[in-house]
Amino acid sequence: MQTAQNMEAKEEKRAGQLYATWRRFKKNKASICGAIITIIVVSMAVLAPVISPYDPGKLNYGKELQPPSPIFLLGTDSGGRDVLSFIIWGARTSLIVAAGAILVEVVIGVIIGGFAGYYSRFIDEVLMRFTDIILTLPTILLLLTAVSMFKVRSIVLITLIMGVLGWPWMARVVRSEFLCLKESTFVEAAKSMGIGNLRIVFRHILPNAISPIIVIATLDAAFYIMYEATLSFLGLGDPTAISWGILIARGKNVLGSAWWVTTFPGLMIFITTIGLNLLGDGLRDAFDVRARV
Repeated sequence: MQTAQNMEAKEEKRAGQLYATWRRFKKNKASICGAIITIIVVSMAVLAPVISPYDPGKLNYGKELQPPSPIFLLGTDSGGRDVLSFIIWGARTSLIVAAGAILVEVVIGVIIGGFAGYYSRFIDEVLMRFTDIILTLPTILLLLTAVSMFKVRSIVLITLIMGVLGWPWMARVVRSEFLCLKESTFVEAAKSMGIGNLRIVFRHILPNAISPIIVIATLDAAFYIMYEATLSFLGLGDPTAISWGILIARGKNVLGSAWWVTTFPGLMIFITTIGLNLLGDGLRDAFDVRARV
């Protein structure tokens, strides 16, 4: 009976915290704007087969570099491809890469940061010095070098490389959370009851450290989208993928006469990254983790 009452009290407390978080989030108009932008881009990616007016890879001979019109709302590129359709499908590629890289980043960052923060001392020193070394290296140069080493490039490979190179900040944030939470009374109580370290980490510490992890992941998603577009623009992306960076690269030589080929995908990258940054900032304030990030 007492256990049931404790569980009910915990659920009520958690519900109260979630409501307070939502109230703080909705007070920030910029955060709401970022959330709306993110929802629109995600919806566009999910509904691409339904809302796309044309096949993004279809070559319309005789209709190359057509300006925006009622037939092609955002014009066509040098191959006669519909720019609007290419942008809609490109959103799917960008979000898949960002989501995959975040998943890899979170797994590596939580493992390294969690071990460093929970065990401290020698393990902490070794892991954090290694993390510091990675942080001193420019991410974009590492990414270009790593991708250039492979002759065959795919979205999966690029996603893995991004995630493997993007974990250091996640690890440092997780370490900071673990250092604070492992001194909490509920962790001390769990240890006194003889509960093992793994159970303490996964059932008691990690769930309480999820807020800053979500914030960092949201902010990093914008970087991964820009990185993927940069690789595609430079010819280092997946040549078979439908990417905003590829469309920008196609229009760079005709920018003066066909501005729409580069302008619209570039604008989509800008809007999407701004939306994710606004959303991330709003979540940071709502979760009240500014000092920890």
